[in-house]
Amino acid sequence: MATELVFVGTYSEPLLFGTGQVMNGKGKGIYAFRFDPATGALDPSTVTEGVRNSSYLAFDPTRRFLYCVNEFKEYEGKASGAVSAYRIDPATGALAYLNTVASHGTDPCHLIVDASGRNVLVANFASGGVCVLPVRADGSLGEASLVIQHAGSSIDPVRQKGPHAHAVAIDRANRFVFVPDLGMDKVMIYAFDPATGSLTANAAQPFVATKPGAGPRQLVMHPGGGFAYLINELDSTMTAFRYDAARGTLAELQTLSTLPAGFDGRNSCAEVQIAPSGRFLYGSNRGHNSIAIFAIDPNDGTLALRGHESTRGRIPRNFEVSPDGAFLIAANQDTSDLYSFRIDPATGLLSWTGNKAEAGTPICVRFL
Repeated sequence: MATELVFVGTYSEPLLFGTGQVMNGKGKGIYAFRFDPATGALDPSTVTEGVRNSSYLAFDPTRRFLYCVNEFKEYEGKASGAVSAYRIDPATGALAYLNTVASHGTDPCHLIVDASGRNVLVANFASGGVCVLPVRADGSLGEASLVIQHAGSSIDPVRQKGPHAHAVAIDRANRFVFVPDLGMDKVMIYAFDPATGSLTANAAQPFVATKPGAGPRQLVMHPGGGFAYLINELDSTMTAFRYDAARGTLAELQTLSTLPAGFDGRNSCAEVQIAPSGRFLYGSNRGHNSIAIFAIDPNDGTLALRGHESTRGRIPRNFEVSPDGAFLIAANQDTSDLYSFRIDPATGLLSWTGNKAEAGTPICVRFL
């Protein structure tokens, strides 16, 4: 069975977090591993060195190009982070640099490419806003076609003094964009035109509010189209929504803790992903250092907590479910390691394959 390529973005230099903590990045850049889909093993392939704080990665629909945020607070003398573009060597995972452009906001932390491949949409965390970058024919990025600055706050005096856009999600029809804003306790909803890259407040529902202090971080759409799931960083919860694809609206179904009963330590949540089957949902706990495993009811989209699996390291900032739904790779930020787990197709539960790999301060894992 042929190997697959897995890319890992890292922190490569010091970064001041919103918590006041300074993270001293140990990464060399963007790592590429060969993944064995029979055993779950990760073998080092290449490292693209010198990429600054590549804390989130995304591919274009053709899988020929890779885009990464460069998470920092100053770029070319202005208060901004940046986004970089690369061409992928599909044989080795080596990256050929194309260009870098400003993200027009500080500490960009998340990005996606829309289904048309025409636009890269970026969430700027520290300044709290969204940027749209057009994609040129050669895969490089043009200057921003749109910048939206959020405004607002919520109840946490440290983490929610202002807006903090944390992610961007697009529905299956490429019509509506969702931006969880941790600082505002809202998921902003925009109507999206991929031809022009424009975002306008959704007339039917410009935002959905979370519980005060929840700290919405990332949202994923169900592959069936009728539901969406939001992981909340600050109060360690998962919220299920019914999604009206015609109107672009979200209606809350339930909110559950991501933690086991009785856990009283400090924790914050990070990544959320759905298995390709649409049957299971996963979220990472930083503090409990685990992956929370939920079953999704196929009829009404509600969740049932099925268990937790230790990530065998500290602070699982990110993870990725393999395209075939057979494996999950967890990246532990503070212990600079990655562990692969096999997914039980019947229960969704995880079991360690016995395989691990190392990358300095890994922040994002993506299967090509």
